[in-house]
Amino acid sequence: MVNGATEKNLLVDRIGTDGRVARITLNRPEKLNSLSPELLEDFRALLEEMEFDRSIRVIVVRGSGRAFSSGYDISGAPTRSGRPSEYDVRRTEERGTVVDVRTNMVRVSDLYLYLWNMAKVTIAQVHGYCLAGGVELAMMHDLVIASEDAVFGHPGTRGLGTSRTACIWPLVIGMRKSKELLYTGDSVPAQEALGMGMINRVVPTDMLDAEVERIADRIAIQSADSLALQKRSVNAFYEAMGIHASVHAATDTDAMYQVSRQGHVWQEKVREVGMRDAVRWRDAMYRERESDSH
Repeated sequence: MVNGATEKNLLVDRIGTDGRVARITLNRPEKLNSLSPELLEDFRALLEEMEFDRSIRVIVVRGSGRAFSSGYDISGAPTRSGRPSEYDVRRTEERGTVVDVRTNMVRVSDLYLYLWNMAKVTIAQVHGYCLAGGVELAMMHDLVIASEDAVFGHPGTRGLGTSRTACIWPLVIGMRKSKELLYTGDSVPAQEALGMGMINRVVPTDMLDAEVERIADRIAIQSADSLALQKRSVNAFYEAMGIHASVHAATDTDAMYQVSRQGHVWQEKVREVGMRDAVRWRDAMYRERESDSH
């Protein structure tokens, strides 16, 4: 099920009664499981393989090391396919066009919509940071179960762009909290995320693996086709509310953001001081205002 290339980014095992639950582990702990183009390509291929495996009824996705995922890998490394990554396109001196950037972004959005709609029950097992692209990924699962130390947010909206899926928060937590979180880029702890309906439950950190396995195994009592139909019956409501059109529209706004005034300011800062210092520069402004408010 896992080839040599995939093992660098993803690990796979079976858990639960008779191995009815497949578990995918994001395996870039040294990068806080940042989502590189290669990892996302491997993830898509693995999901497509698992969707047609009748022995799999539930898929659990978790992260190795200290976090679920810190977000997209914006280091600009070349992709395995030879295509430039979206961030490589964004930060070039010549500045890529909106179409260049959007083309790469749409590939990721389409992957997330595939995950949302695939004929398997999916569970995001979240610990530590679940940020930016990581929270976009988690939100597209059917269930989200988090440890007490989990933190959810999208700091990328502080100058890097919009959320290409809006984390589907308008459909999950409502308009008011969605706007607050996306306008500020602030993060919330697991218990607060639970209170606003962003996730299903919070468990002690040392019990997370066992609790997710218990829930997944309980769901997997039903056959794979029965669960697929249950999922379809619920997803139909969100399709009627326009989830596909909304995600695609959010992806377009993220691409357009790259040629906004704020987008150019960020790109120039990265060119001037590098990624790490640019992030420190950006976040310092938010910390200053936090201290002023106190």
